[in-house]
Amino acid sequence: MNKQFDVVVIGAGPGGYIAAIRAAQLGFSVACIEGWKNPKGEMALGGTCLNVGCIPSKALLESSENFEKIEHKFSEHGISTGSVRMDVTKMQNRKDTIVGKMTKGIEFLFRKNKITWLKGFGKFMSGGDIYTLEVANDDVKELIDAKHVIIATGSKARHLPGIPVDNVNVCDNEGALMFSAVPKRLGVIGAGVVGLELGSVWRRLGAEVTVLEAMPAFLAATDESIQKEAWKSFTKEQGMNIKLGVKIGKVTVKKTGITIEYTDDKDLAQKLECDKLIVSVGRVANTDILGGDVVGLKMTDRGLIEVDDHCKTNLPNVYAIGDVVRGPMLAHKAEDEGVAVAEMIAGQKPHIDFNTIPWIIYSSPEVAWVGKNEQQLKAEGIEFKAGQFPFMANGRALGQGEPNGFVKIIADAKTDRILGAHIIHAHASELIQELVTAMEFKAASEDIARIVHGHPTLSEVVREAALAVDKRALNM
Repeated sequence: MNKQFDVVVIGAGPGGYIAAIRAAQLGFSVACIEGWKNPKGEMALGGTCLNVGCIPSKALLESSENFEKIEHKFSEHGISTGSVRMDVTKMQNRKDTIVGKMTKGIEFLFRKNKITWLKGFGKFMSGGDIYTLEVANDDVKELIDAKHVIIATGSKARHLPGIPVDNVNVCDNEGALMFSAVPKRLGVIGAGVVGLELGSVWRRLGAEVTVLEAMPAFLAATDESIQKEAWKSFTKEQGMNIKLGVKIGKVTVKKTGITIEYTDDKDLAQKLECDKLIVSVGRVANTDILGGDVVGLKMTDRGLIEVDDHCKTNLPNVYAIGDVVRGPMLAHKAEDEGVAVAEMIAGQKPHIDFNTIPWIIYSSPEVAWVGKNEQQLKAEGIEFKAGQFPFMANGRALGQGEPNGFVKIIADAKTDRILGAHIIHAHASELIQELVTAMEFKAASEDIARIVHGHPTLSEVVREAALAVDKRALNM
């Protein structure tokens, strides 16, 4: 007889492991299927985010930023140093230690909440009132039964045809996190989140970085004011060579290096020579080995699982969350969907406002936004007013040596309700959260403007931007 569980979660990334924990808290018997193996060949929880995504990339970003500060910023404080050297092996070991602590932490939470970790990859074998799933760990296979199934299998890097990724010379996010030395010349295809974050890591450590982007606009999803500031920061101030509107042609890999043939925005043939190449052109959902066709799981043309506003699939008692469904491929979005689904299974009525999910690029400076930008509001014919305030007028930012960037708040012209917020600054990822909270509570810009903010703090710039919506900024 197969083992039976009330809830089985397929995938232990941020969405899956959080869904499993919440379901266990609500009293269900829970199992979570995960077959990820780390470079040592050990099974690990946490999915892409913890193992080869969010967490390791932020560890490397911090190391590279500290290196750059010592090289270029400490002298402003009167701090003199000798020659500075980066031990890449030690930096990578630190990253791996952090990842290990996080993944082991999830194992502890599974034990604490009595969640069964089924080691392997799961797929549907049959449906009905009870779903039978196969868990395959290489040649070892077992069948289990589930009353409810939550699909949280995440996504993988999209690869380009004709450009084989070996994660040694031509890399996606996994290989780009594991360089054993700083490449002299680094090519990046794609100026999205992964390309900018990892490209900036190796640029700070000394690589000459060239980014090839197909879109004619830089960071097209962001507000136009952010695009201009970010472009100036990445190209003029940091020296990153970014080519827009390119079409990638033949890529040749030799022992002496990699050649990328492409046409530029003027349709002229060009070549880029580099030692390592990062391919970062988006991600695709991990739905190909689920066996969804066996049970009639409905999919979209893009390989996503079709769900309603409550993450319900077309199958009874089967839900899907995170990168395999509509919406942004963001870890925090997956987590909240996981909590909501577990609570729905328990008969509760949770709600997620997808309009208040923050977006963050952990580059330097960071870029963060929530809600709508000016281009979207103009296209929708919504009247708005906007306020913007620079960090260069903030004492804390000046004291920290981080005066670049600004906060921009957009509010409804009639009601003053905040419709969007956009920040570019070294600490944008932390500062955006006040505005996420404000939007969740349907706040007006005046609400932020009338809240006392501590002095001196970076958060005062958020308040000044809110004041600027009504043209009454105090320090500008």
